[in-house]
Amino acid sequence: MTPSTSTVLRDARRIVVKVGSSLVTNEGRGLDEQAIGEWCRQLSVLVCDGREVIMVSSGAIAEGMKRLGWTTRPQELHELQAAAAVGQMGLAQMYETKLRENGLGSAQVLLTHADLADRERYLNARSTLLTLLTHGVLPVINENDTVVNDEIKFGDNDTLGALVANLVEADALIILTDQKGLYTADPRRDPTATFVHEASAGDAKLEEMAGGAGSSIGKGGMITKILAAKRAAGSGASTVIAWGREPDALVRLTQGEAIGTLLVAQTQKQQARKQWMADHLQLRGSVTVDEGAVSKLKGEGSSLLPIGMTGVVGDFSRGEVIAILDGQGQEVARGLANYAAAEARLLCRKPSGQMAELLGYAAEPEMVHRDNLVLSK
Repeated sequence: MTPSTSTVLRDARRIVVKVGSSLVTNEGRGLDEQAIGEWCRQLSVLVCDGREVIMVSSGAIAEGMKRLGWTTRPQELHELQAAAAVGQMGLAQMYETKLRENGLGSAQVLLTHADLADRERYLNARSTLLTLLTHGVLPVINENDTVVNDEIKFGDNDTLGALVANLVEADALIILTDQKGLYTADPRRDPTATFVHEASAGDAKLEEMAGGAGSSIGKGGMITKILAAKRAAGSGASTVIAWGREPDALVRLTQGEAIGTLLVAQTQKQQARKQWMADHLQLRGSVTVDEGAVSKLKGEGSSLLPIGMTGVVGDFSRGEVIAILDGQGQEVARGLANYAAAEARLLCRKPSGQMAELLGYAAEPEMVHRDNLVLSK
C-alpha cells in the first residue's frame, strides 16, 4: 500500500460524500431505507471522529418516478421537474429521519449552477454550508431539479459533488457508486480489464478507460466520476470512487484502508476567487489570443493585454467570467473581463495606451488582470 493510499482519507478533516441514484433508490425501486440508514450511521461515526461531512445525494427524480408510477425516465423538462418535486419530499424526509436516529441534525440545500456562477451567491452558499458544519448540522445537497433548465444545470450530481468540494475547500470527495471503482476497460465487456487502485486525478488516460452511463436510472457513468475527480483536484481535493454497498466503506476509508479507486490531487488548494472562476460551467463569451500572449500567460503569469487579442466571441459584460483561447480554440485560461464584449472588439490588437482614444475612457490597462485570472488544466 502506498503512503498516499493510507493517508489521504485518513488525514481528511472535511469530506464530501456523493451517492448515486441507483444506490439511493435500489435501481429505481424506491428509496432504499436500509442503505440510507447505513450510510447515515457511517456519517455519524465520521462526525464523532471530529470530521466535517457534507452529503450530496441523487435520487429525487428516481423516487418521484416511482411515486408517480413511471417506469422510464421522462424526456420532457416539465415532467422531470414534476418528478423531482414529488421525490424531493421523500428524499429529504428519509435523510432527516435516519440522520436524527444517529444523533445528527440535518439541513436540505438545493443548488443550481446559477447559485455558483454569481460571485455573491457563491459566497452566500459557501457561508451557509460552513455555518451548518460549525453548528454540527450535516448538509444534504441535491441539484434543484424542480427549477433547473439546461442554462443553469450542473449536468449530473458527480459534477455537483466536485463543485461542492471546491466550494467548501474539502480535503476529499468520496463518490459511492454501483461499481467497485475504475477498471482499465469495462469489465462487463472485456475480461482482460484490470482494476485501477490508484492514479493521478486529471490523468488523460483515465478518461480513455471510462465507459458510458451504466444505468437507466441515473445520468452519470464512470466518465462523469473521472471528470468530477479532475475538477475536485483543482482545489486540492483527492477523490475515491468506491462501491456504495461495501460494508463500512466510509469508516474504513477514513481509517486508511484501500477501498475502491483513489484519484490523488496533484495541486494545492486554490484561492476561493480563482476556484470560483475555474468552476464556471457556462461562460458568456471568450477572447482568442496570439502565441505571444499564450506564452506570457503560461510562462510569466502575466495579465492579458488587449494587444495580444485577435478575436472576441459572445456578449459578455464587464466583470463576467470569460474564456481565453489559443489559436486552435483550446482554453488557456479564464478570468474576469475588465471590458464588455463590444469594447473588447474595439481593443483587439491595440496597445493599452490607445484605450482612452478608442473607448472615450480607460478603466484598466489590461483586458484581464493576472490577479483575476486562472490557468486551465
